Amino acid sequence: MPNEANHSPHSAHIINYHLVWIPRDRKRVLVGPVEARLKELLAGIATQYGVEILAVEVMSDHVHLFVSAPPKFSPAEIVRLFKGIPSRKLTKEFESLRCQYWGEHATLWAEGIT
Repeated sequence: MPNEANHSPHSAHIINYHLVWIPRDRKRVLVGPVEARLKELLAGIATQYGVEILAVEVMSDHVHLFVSAPPKFSPAEIVRLFKGIPSRKLTKEFESLRCQYWGEHATLWAEGIT
C-alpha cells in the first residue's frame, strides 16, 4: 500500500478499496484459464481507467481486489467496472460459464452492487 498521496492538478488523495465478490451460487469456476483471463481483464480495466491494483487474489470461488482509485470514481463505479466488464467477457469467451449461468446474458457474479 502506498504511503504517499497521489496527485492530480487539483487534489492530493489516498483512496483505497478492498473489493470482494463471488460467482453466483458460489460455484468454483475461477480456475485455470478462467482465472488467468480474469486477472488479465482486471489489469486491463485498471490501466484503462487509471486505477492502480495494489493486490489481487483470485480463489476458485471468490475474488479479492485491493485498488487505489482517483476521487473521480465512486465506490459503486469501481465495483461496476471490475465486476461488469469481466462478467460479460468471461461468459462470452468460455462456453462452460454460459452453460452454468443460463446463457450469455446472465451475470457471472452473485447479486450485489453492480
